[in-house]
Amino acid sequence: MSARTRTRHAHPVDSGMDTRLPWWAVALPAVAFAALLLLLTGPADAHADSGGSGPVSQVVELVRRTFAEAAP
Repeated sequence: MSARTRTRHAHPVDSGMDTRLPWWAVALPAVAFAALLLLLTGPADAHADSGGSGPVSQVVELVRRTFAEAAP
């Protein structure tokens, strides 16, 4: 006795679901990234001399200054 198999339709059935992301699906990762970046650059007492100021450290310093000016 063989089992019946379902046949797939050539066109998928529209389920009516919306495929757009909600606002928080983009905002939460962006906020989490900014918070982690602030934690990384936040400690002012830890001044380690890396032997120069490369482009990455300049960008991190610029972001840190931007957030420092925006904070109350």
